[in-house]
Amino acid sequence: MTNKVKRKQEYINDLKRAIIPPILIVFFICFLIALQPDYGGILLILGTVAAIVLCSGISRKSMLKIALLGVIGVIIMLIVLLVTGQMATVFSPVRLARFTGFLHPFTNQQGDGYQLVNSYLAIGTGGLSGQGLGQGIQKAGYLPESHTDFIMAVIAVELGFWGVLLVLGLLFFIILQGLKIAKRCNDPFGALLAIGISVMIGIQAFVNLGAVTGLLPITGITLPFVSYGGSSLTLLLFAVGVLANISMFNKFEKKYKHKVTDPRELKSV
Repeated sequence: MTNKVKRKQEYINDLKRAIIPPILIVFFICFLIALQPDYGGILLILGTVAAIVLCSGISRKSMLKIALLGVIGVIIMLIVLLVTGQMATVFSPVRLARFTGFLHPFTNQQGDGYQLVNSYLAIGTGGLSGQGLGQGIQKAGYLPESHTDFIMAVIAVELGFWGVLLVLGLLFFIILQGLKIAKRCNDPFGALLAIGISVMIGIQAFVNLGAVTGLLPITGITLPFVSYGGSSLTLLLFAVGVLANISMFNKFEKKYKHKVTDPRELKSV
């Protein structure tokens, strides 16, 4: 553990020094995302931050303080949206319908439930082995966002149950390896970073699959490494690269029996 991390770990339960500063940063980021609005992005950020906080060694009392600050932050954000006149835009009927449409999609199949109903049709017609790669018809104008948010429905109709199982297995493998890297890491910062990356990928996959299957509202979260989108894929590859770097340092420490504090030590080996 580096001296800097040691010092921060000593006052991790200090409200002013360790809790409020990161909470303000997260609140500011979520506020900017809410103005877009992108509720799925906010959920992803808050879920990742919550996982890191839970694994940081913080006390339960401090967790309650963070929860209270979060509630206060949400209230302040709502007040600001109301004062600036953005409340009607952020919580417009069209946007709220995306959250409520998953509850009863078949009551309005040509409206709010159109996307989810076609997702059900795609998943249901895939069977065990699917209709063949490139042979699905749901993506030909029937299923909106078939190449991004609902790519798993296309995989289900073309590759079937076994194709879906393969994709889920690969995603689970990446997440599990990330958590194993975090467990083996002796550096608290590296361990928390690995946990954050693994949880981020897991939450993103969970929310996307929940939307495709109708268990969660459609929030626009893409499927990691699979959905179309250059920026998303680039950031995920960077994240996996960081995991690989943490794993490399873990193996280096284990092999040479000492803690790596300077990356330049690797060059001398």
